[in-house]
Amino acid sequence: MMGMRVEVKKRTDKEIVLKLHGEDHTLGNLVAKLALRHPNVTMAAYQIEHPLEGSPVIRIVTDGSKDALEVLKEVLKEAIDYVDAIIQEIENKVMPEVRRSS
Repeated sequence: MMGMRVEVKKRTDKEIVLKLHGEDHTLGNLVAKLALRHPNVTMAAYQIEHPLEGSPVIRIVTDGSKDALEVLKEVLKEAIDYVDAIIQEIENKVMPEVRRSS
C-alpha cells in the first residue's frame, strides 16, 4: 500500500472511476464486490487496462439517491471492518493455540 497512488478518471454525482496505481486484482476485486452489495449501487466493476501494468480501474455507479464518493467511502469502511473482523478471529482462535503450544 505504500506505493499506491489514486487517479480519479471520472467523477459525477452518480459515478466514480478510479485507477489504483501500484495495486492489483486483489484490491480491485474486493472493492467492486463490496460495492455491488451496497443498496444504492447499480453497477460496480473493475478492470485491468493492460496486463503489463496491472493497476485496476474501479467503476462505481449509483442510482443517484446517494453520491458516488460517499458510497465509495462506505464501501472502503466496510472493507476495513471486514479485515478487522478477520484479525479479531485470528487473535481469538489462532493465538490461544500458539500460546498453548509454547
